[in-house]
Parts: sequence; C-alpha cells; structure tokens
Amino acid sequence: MANVCFQMKGTAFTAVVMDLYDYSADLFLAQLKQKINTAPQFFNASPLVLNLAPFEGELKDEQLEQIVAACREMGLQPIACRGAGIELKYTVMGLGLASLPSAKTRSTDIQAEPAQSKAAHVKASPLAGNKEPAFRPSKVITKPVRSGQQVYAEGCDLIVMAAVSQGAEVLADGHIHIYGPLRGRALAGVKGDTNARVFCRQMEAELVSIAGYFVLNEKLRELCWKEAAHAFLEGESIQVSAI
Repeated sequence: MANVCFQMKGTAFTAVVMDLYDYSADLFLAQLKQKINTAPQFFNASPLVLNLAPFEGELKDEQLEQIVAACREMGLQPIACRGAGIELKYTVMGLGLASLPSAKTRSTDIQAEPAQSKAAHVKASPLAGNKEPAFRPSKVITKPVRSGQQVYAEGCDLIVMAAVSQGAEVLADGHIHIYGPLRGRALAGVKGDTNARVFCRQMEAELVSIAGYFVLNEKLRELCWKEAAHAFLEGESIQVSAI
C-alpha cells in the first residue's frame, strides 16, 4: 500500500479580524501603530482577516494594497478578506489572500446581569464565528496544558483540572472552566454561542475571547488579575468579574 503523504481536515485557530470602516493612509497607519503597541507580542505574526463588509463607500484596489502592505509591515499576517466585492476579486487574489463571504448578522439580544464590585465593561473586537453550537458531554483535561499546545472542545464545554500555561490555547464551543491558573489564551463560544463563559481560579490570561470578541492581557491586568474570575459577553463587550 502506498504511503499517505498528507491528510486534509478542518480545525480551529485564533485569527484577528479587522473591521474596516474608512481609509485614509496616514490616519490608518497611525491608528494601526497605536493598536499594535498596546500588545506587540500578541499581534506579532498574528493571522489577520480583513472584513471589508462595513466599509463606507468604495474601497479602491490601490487602497487595499496599501492596507495589506501596512499590516504586513507592522508584523501582522493577512490571510483573507471577508466581504470583498467582485471589483476587488483579482486584487485579493493577487495579494495572496483567500476571499471569504460576509458573515451573517448575529442577534445580540442578551439580558444584562448585575456587575460585581470589580466588574468592568471591556470593549472587545470580533474574531470570527456565527453558528450556534450543538453540545456534547464536556471534554475534561486532567493534565496541564503547556506552551504551544492547543485543546479544543468541539460542540461542548471544556473543563481543565490544571494550569493553562503562557503560550497555550484552550477553545470550546461552550463554556471553559479552568481549575488552576489561566496564563494562556481561552476562547469560549467559538462557533458563536454568546452565552458562553470563561471561569478560572487565577486570571493571568494572554487573551480571553467569547463568541469571537476578545480582550487582551493589558486590559485584564486592570480588572481581576491573579484572582478567581469569570468572563462573559454583554452586547459586544466582555465583562470580567471576580468570583
């Protein structure tokens, strides 16, 4: 029997989505530098999806080329464009990017809940994902999740009975429960469940994401740092509270 050279399969991974509303070369570059400087290690070499759907007016070929060049210069790795019109089709292809359809509108009619004393609203940014998950029994991990490892609980909650190290990534379609320090990245509701939450015994995360909206380490340090905490989505903002 011939040796199998490769296998193709779907997987989950973290990508940053940039919603583009308007474009002025100087202003765009200045705002991009400012954003990158808030978390340079996080954004360095991060895969980037350019969402052109909310752009007001008509984005020209040369403007898209400038945007992609600026992102690459700042260390981001553009991998795809979402919502690009037919007039930009060949430009997108020429830039070596995949063309993704516009995301469906997701309802965010969520009941607000009282915030605890240390709770704070954090404006987050969309990543991706709009489908409602189909749940299965929880996936339980009993060993530490170490740097460079990724654990994904497809269609269910994820329970980690140990630490999640810096550089590690845990993902779930449902809730994430971590009975130890969270020092890596935790992404709950990755297929769009806006009711998903992240619970941890000690909050030191690089990133917390819920249903595609995320908050970074720098903001988390201002909230419940090194405390038992949980995060949930309210509207398009992530709220982090001590527990």
